[in-house]
Amino acid sequence: MRKIVINTFITLDGVMQAPGGPEEDPTGNFKYGGWSFHYWDEMMGKTMGEFMDKPFELLLGRKTYEIFASHWPYVKGDPTADKFNTTKKYVVTKSLSKLNWKNSFIIKNNVAEEIKKLKATDGPELQVHGSSKLIKALINDKLVDEIKIWTFPVTVGKGKQLFNLLMLNHQAQV
Repeated sequence: MRKIVINTFITLDGVMQAPGGPEEDPTGNFKYGGWSFHYWDEMMGKTMGEFMDKPFELLLGRKTYEIFASHWPYVKGDPTADKFNTTKKYVVTKSLSKLNWKNSFIIKNNVAEEIKKLKATDGPELQVHGSSKLIKALINDKLVDEIKIWTFPVTVGKGKQLFNLLMLNHQAQV
């Protein structure tokens, strides 16, 4: 059985929205995208490299897929890009009917059941990057095995909050 591992970047105040750049996810008029950029250094690169060195496949929500697919296929000679471009990508979407990024597959109907089936197959761990709506669904369906939280020393005050997703799930179960 494969593990589902959530891999997310957050600020000290719990925001996970748009760590890579301002255009990444402006939902809710979010203007603080790119907050992780200044904190990437040699040590962070090494740590992330070690994490990504093991075999994995991606399980992504539609919005994160679109962000990744508009960037990673065009990056050459980068170990992260090489991994993302060659691995299988499973995309949970209600609206897309075709995926153009190599090795990408749609999960559209009976999402929880399809992910349970995928999880039951042989293969590497399934990593979830970003994908706030998907994270909430996976937590609600008790499909998550591990959450890796990369906390950056910055606060932005508003935006999509990882811990709100976790608390909503907890409150629903009480």
